[in-house]
Amino acid sequence: MVAPQNPFALEKEDRERDAQFKKALHGKTAEERNSFMAMMGKDHKAQKEAVDEYFKHWDNMKSAEETDATRKARRDEYATLTRHYYNLATDLYEYGWGQSFHFSRFSPGEPFRQAIARHEHYLALKMNMQENTRVLDVGCGVGGPAREICKFTGANIVGLNNNDYQIERATAYAQKEGLAHKLSFTKGDFMQMSFPDNSFDAVYAIEATVHAPSLEGIYSEIFRVLKPGGVFGVYEWLMTDKYDNDNPVHREIRLGIEQGDGISNMEKIEVALKAMKAAGFEMELNEDLADRPDEYPWYWPLSGDLRYMQSIWDFPTLVRMTHIGRGLVHRFVGALEKISLAPKGTQKTADSLALAADCLVAGGKEKLFTPMYLMVGRKPAQKA
Repeated sequence: MVAPQNPFALEKEDRERDAQFKKALHGKTAEERNSFMAMMGKDHKAQKEAVDEYFKHWDNMKSAEETDATRKARRDEYATLTRHYYNLATDLYEYGWGQSFHFSRFSPGEPFRQAIARHEHYLALKMNMQENTRVLDVGCGVGGPAREICKFTGANIVGLNNNDYQIERATAYAQKEGLAHKLSFTKGDFMQMSFPDNSFDAVYAIEATVHAPSLEGIYSEIFRVLKPGGVFGVYEWLMTDKYDNDNPVHREIRLGIEQGDGISNMEKIEVALKAMKAAGFEMELNEDLADRPDEYPWYWPLSGDLRYMQSIWDFPTLVRMTHIGRGLVHRFVGALEKISLAPKGTQKTADSLALAADCLVAGGKEKLFTPMYLMVGRKPAQKA
């Protein structure tokens, strides 16, 4: 059965082109366990092409200059924008954060890695994910959450990703952990999935569907591939009701997050709720977990405030998030670029991620933004 065309999908897929570009840019660096060395091993010419293609949407543009046309241009090229973002950022993410590209809540005395895993477990719990059910991970990254949720629930998980490099790394990690019989990873645009209708018992997305040009479009596609009675759970990145787009400070924060995190069109909470309903889901749960009165805020690792450090094992990860750590990376990578050891654009990408970190912290402190708006919806069961 051929999947129907999603009217919200704006780009045509070209898998051969993407595979060729992955080979040209990354070569065999997906096999490199050390993410910093993988970052240094990119092809310089292909890296420049990826940098130019990605940053054309933001270079020389200030928040006051954003127009409906510039946002539309990003939405129209959502797949290319996201793919090149992760071509540039994946190794930096793994180096600075780990293999689960998302935030989490924190409890006193809880190490960073444990908090990340608990956040993944919590979503699986709220979805009531069961052993041996067929589950889709939309926007799976390098497979960190899929591996953790698989071990936690025993589910069989298919990871969907439009970035060939991340798929290659995710596959290698699953094999290394002995999970290849439970996990698989496939290339595809989540706005136009190749899966037939009613393919999965459950679908989840962890901070990934924010890359979609339309939340109604991505939620509708997820609804299509879910079996009747199936459940969809998502941690969504959203601007809160406190966000005012006419406020230049608010707009600068949003744009900084979008630029540094490969986002074409971030929406407010009200838009996401309407999109879930329009897609056909019956909402079972929705809550902004970032708004809970936690002692430690979700954004504290990005703030670089080591007073919050829970374990000595957190130190290597968290010190990289301080302004001093980011400054050292900026200077070190810049020096490597000058002597042609690092590909051009590596420093620019690192600086963009640093800008996003500052804007995420600012948005979190002012409660303008949440990276963990939890929604759990169910596709209605077929009537007898």
